[in-house]
Amino acid sequence: MSARDTSGHDGAGAVRVLIADDHEIVREGLRMILGDASPLGGAAIDVVGEAGTGDEAVRLAGELRPDVVLMDLLMPGTDGLEALRRIRAAGTARAVLILTTFGDDAKVREAIQAGALGYLLKDMQKDDLVRAVHAAARGTPTLDPRAQQLLMRHLAEPAAPSPFDGLTPRERDVLRLIAQGRSNKEIAAALFLSLGTVKGYVSAILPKLGVGDRTQAALFATKHGLT
Repeated sequence: MSARDTSGHDGAGAVRVLIADDHEIVREGLRMILGDASPLGGAAIDVVGEAGTGDEAVRLAGELRPDVVLMDLLMPGTDGLEALRRIRAAGTARAVLILTTFGDDAKVREAIQAGALGYLLKDMQKDDLVRAVHAAARGTPTLDPRAQQLLMRHLAEPAAPSPFDGLTPRERDVLRLIAQGRSNKEIAAALFLSLGTVKGYVSAILPKLGVGDRTQAALFATKHGLT
């Protein structure tokens, strides 16, 4: 998958979209739906690229700087959540919308916490998808009603203390990658940080968790569900 040639497209005011899904037939269907969006009103939608993996989505977002990324959660290699975190950390897209078949409570919360502007399910109506893309380009969030119910139910429950409450969002990102077995060099590349900055984060994380080394930190993160 790669960037699409849009040199013949006027593009004035068009919403530039990157589609990330590991199924070619899904990408093709989304491209057709979004390409026919003009009759609904609002700006035209221009699909500027397609990715079949999370790593490819991160790379193309950096190259294309789309307005909106439509991101599936389950993809080979780097999954949609990790790709979302990396794109948001790098600031290479105005908004990321999760478009998936998974509507469970944990996935919705993780996606929103990772910086998704919306959470959509693949059985939604075509017109609703188009409206969500236009809304995301304006910075307006959209949640599938079922995802919204799950999120509201979670918010209504008493909050349990987290063993990671003492970590900053970026320290959590670093710890998550440590738990995945990434080296400092790999973490620096994934989060677009210098190697020295990553080492500083690791040094700050260990005492906050009460562990002595990165192996113990990885085990701690995995045990408590930070993956």
